[in-house]
Amino acid sequence: MPEWGLGANGWGEGYLGGYNTTSAFIVEAVFTFLFLFVILAVTSKYGNSTMAGLAIGVTLMLIHLVVIPVTGTSVNPARSFGPAIFSGGMALSQLWLFFVAPVVGAIVAAVVWKYGFETEDKKA
Repeated sequence: MPEWGLGANGWGEGYLGGYNTTSAFIVEAVFTFLFLFVILAVTSKYGNSTMAGLAIGVTLMLIHLVVIPVTGTSVNPARSFGPAIFSGGMALSQLWLFFVAPVVGAIVAAVVWKYGFETEDKKA
């Protein structure tokens, strides 16, 4: 089986664009942040629930178009886990990033949404 078989995510020499660990971590965290922020926005009481599926789908498509050359695009630990387990090698040794970066991005998105955008109307 090839080193990066089955759609495994990764970075570094020999993987797609050859980006370094820092680049991989930043794009996975930032784009997971953006994805979760869109999900929180469109599914909140302020969002338009009839358009939520379209907004989420288009956002995920655009994220993939930008991030595929860097890491193969994860933004979801479950998406990286299976291919890494079956591919082994470098994909398995780099799996940690595809758990840590999306979790960091998701936590930051939740905090920014909760304290920066979600407001309670205060009664006088």
